[in-house]
Amino acid sequence: MSTVEESKQGVAGSPPVRPGEFRLEVVVVPVSDVDRAKHFYAGLGWRSDAEAAVEDGYRLMQFTPPGSGCSIIFGEGVTSAPPGSLQGLHLAVYDINEARADLIARGVEVSEAFHDRTGVFHHAGNEGRLEGPAEGHRDYGSFASFSDPDGNGWILQEIKTRLPGR
Repeated sequence: MSTVEESKQGVAGSPPVRPGEFRLEVVVVPVSDVDRAKHFYAGLGWRSDAEAAVEDGYRLMQFTPPGSGCSIIFGEGVTSAPPGSLQGLHLAVYDINEARADLIARGVEVSEAFHDRTGVFHHAGNEGRLEGPAEGHRDYGSFASFSDPDGNGWILQEIKTRLPGR
């Protein structure tokens, strides 16, 4: 069985890769139960791009977060990484509070908004976390976290105005 769904958000898609470019296209997420992961990521409202089971022991699913140029793939036989071992995947969001509320409404357990004591990036795990968003909701400084059913860790990062060149 193999199906591929085309995005209804635009037939043109993104421009072709140009010489010298290196675009992050796919992140492989290690999961233990493909159907459970499929249900979870579909429940986040992410677009299901593809599902393929072309031989015994090899099955993949591809999902794309809304507005993202990068997708995730998970499945059976697509990675040797242990389920739940992927940490620190960042999702840029415009409003940390709205993004948290959306995920919570979808049944996802999400941390409270936090910022790091350094005011720069965040430390690994829970070290250096201070409650609440960065002062004035400073771009790149406010975070919240959640995990998929296997424990793969995701970080929401609030960005209203991107740095030059981004």
